[in-house]
Amino acid sequence: MPRIAGVDLPKDKRMEIALTYVYGIGRKTAQDILDAAGVPEGTSSDNVSESQVKNIRDIIDDKYTVEGDLRREINMNIKRLMDLRCYRGLRHMKHLPVRGQRTHTNARTRKGPKRLSVRGKK
Repeated sequence: MPRIAGVDLPKDKRMEIALTYVYGIGRKTAQDILDAAGVPEGTSSDNVSESQVKNIRDIIDDKYTVEGDLRREINMNIKRLMDLRCYRGLRHMKHLPVRGQRTHTNARTRKGPKRLSVRGKK
């Protein structure tokens, strides 16, 4: 079970899929990394040699921002928008959809569960 970028890759998965368990690496990026490292995409994560794992690690460290660094960068970008108090920053602050979606009926994921108002209370 190889460990790449602080993540234990799953057993019995193709390397193309196993690399997507690392935050910031999708299918296309995983294919590009494996091509650069010279590892066949169909290779199981159990059958990868140490030298191949080292090549993959080196490529990821050199060319890609993944895991903690990527999360930190995204959070800093959101914090910058909120500090500027631009429209997108205000939407983040109010926990509303940021990318122009409607909020009259939908947006329950972003707004949370529906609050039931108390009616007729004296």
